[in-house]
Amino acid sequence: MKTDKLTRWRLLLGGGEADGTGQELQGNLQQMDQSLQALYDSAQNRKGGLGSSTPNLNRWLGDIRQFFPTSVVQVMQKDALQRLGLERMLLEPELLESVQPDVHLIATLLNLKNIIPHKTKDTARKVVQGVVEELKKRLQLPFTQAIKGALNKQSQRRRPRSSEINWDLTIRKNLQHYQPDYQSIIPHRLIGYGKKGQKLKEVILCVDQSGSMATSVVYASIFGAVMASIPALSTRMVVFDTSVVDLSEHLQDPVDLLFGTNLGGGTDINQALQYCQALIQRPRETILILISDLYEGGNRQELMKRFAEIQYSGVQLIPLLSLSDDGKPAYDREMAQYLASLHAPAFACSPDQFAKLMADAISGG
Repeated sequence: MKTDKLTRWRLLLGGGEADGTGQELQGNLQQMDQSLQALYDSAQNRKGGLGSSTPNLNRWLGDIRQFFPTSVVQVMQKDALQRLGLERMLLEPELLESVQPDVHLIATLLNLKNIIPHKTKDTARKVVQGVVEELKKRLQLPFTQAIKGALNKQSQRRRPRSSEINWDLTIRKNLQHYQPDYQSIIPHRLIGYGKKGQKLKEVILCVDQSGSMATSVVYASIFGAVMASIPALSTRMVVFDTSVVDLSEHLQDPVDLLFGTNLGGGTDINQALQYCQALIQRPRETILILISDLYEGGNRQELMKRFAEIQYSGVQLIPLLSLSDDGKPAYDREMAQYLASLHAPAFACSPDQFAKLMADAISGG
C-alpha cells in the first residue's frame, strides 16, 4: 500500500494531541491506525483493549498480518508480548503451565506458534492438548449420540436391496400388518442395514482461519476429529486464508490438526470453495459446512456464482458465521442476504448446538 510522507507521519504520531498533520485516515489506513493505536497508545493499553483473555487480541493479530509486511508483523508481535505481559508467560514454561487455559488462550497460542521459544513449545502443546481433551469430554458424547441417531434413521429410510434387508427389524416394525388369513406379515416398510462399504454421508468442513475466526477453528477441529471417528461419515477438513490447506489426514489428532493451521491473514472464500467442489463425489449425500464471516478478499462475483452452483447441485450448504461461544461476529450482511435468497441462511452456532444442527442436516431437517 503506497502512502505519502504526511500520511506516514500521521500513522507514526498516532493522532490526538500528538498529531500536528491534520491528516484524516479512511478505509484500510484507518484500520492500520487502529491496529497501531491498540498496541502503542498507552491510554488504550490502560483500558485493556488487547488483554490476553479477550478475543480482541486474536482479531488484532489477524489484522496486522493483513495490513503490514511480514518483517513489521514480527516486530509488532514481539512488542505485543512485552507490552501486554504475555512475553514472560510464553518464555517460561512454568508460568504457561500455571495459567488457567481456555479456548481463547489456545487461539492466542496458535496465533503466536511461530515465535514461541523452542523450550516453551512442548509446554504450549501440552496446554493445547489439555484444553482439547476437556472440550472433547464435554462435547463428544452428546455430539456422537446425536449424529449416530440421525445416521440410523437415514439408513432405515433407504430402500434396501434384498441382500441389505434387516429382516429382524423389518418384521418387528411391521407386526401390525400381520394377515391371519395368510398367516403372514405384509411389510409396508423395508428396513435395511445400509450399503456396506459406502459412507452414508460426506461431510466437508471448510473453515476460515483469519484472526477473527480463531475460536471457531478450535471447535471445528475438535468436531472434525469426532466425526472422523464415526464409520458412517466420510469427513474432510479444509482451512483457508488466501491459500487452501487440506488437513484431513490430521483429523485423527485434533492437536496436530490445530498446529497445522496458520491463523490470521487475508480471506479467499471462492478459492476454498472451488477446492471443496473438487472433493464432492455424491452431491445429494454431501454436507458442506462453511465457517466464515463471509468477508471475501478474492473475487466476490465468482464467489456468489459458486455459492449458487453448490446449492443447486444438491449439496447441503450450511454457512456458519461462527462456531463458538462468542456470539454472532461482525459479518458481511450483503453476502448473508444473498445466501438466504439461495435458501442457505447464514447464522452463528454455539458448540453446544452443533450436535443438533448436524443431526438435522443428516436427517434432512
